[in-house]
Amino acid sequence: VQLQASGGGLVQPGGSLRLSCAASGSIGSIDLMGWYRQAPGKQRELVAIITRDNANYADSVKGRFTISRDNAKNMVNLKMNSLKPEDTAVYYCRTVSSGTDYWGKGTLVTVSS
Repeated sequence: VQLQASGGGLVQPGGSLRLSCAASGSIGSIDLMGWYRQAPGKQRELVAIITRDNANYADSVKGRFTISRDNAKNMVNLKMNSLKPEDTAVYYCRTVSSGTDYWGKGTLVTVSS
């Protein structure tokens, strides 16, 4: 199973970006998909996760970020609005399928003027 993330880049404060992550390979039933991030010098942290029933967000992104999934395509997306410099980080997608954890390589998001 491979996770391919895309959509990172440089954006000004207040701007928007959309991250996408596609799971490919011999993937079974997906239990959850999510996004995490790691800023320089900090630990990796949860941004948002989504199951078939609901979504959960870190307090720092509530109201600004929206996670969604496309079950038919095994994809998870993260729409990020009102971006702040403190959102700068490498963003990683994660999926849990049949009890196994998979991580993508990460995509860099830089919020700077």
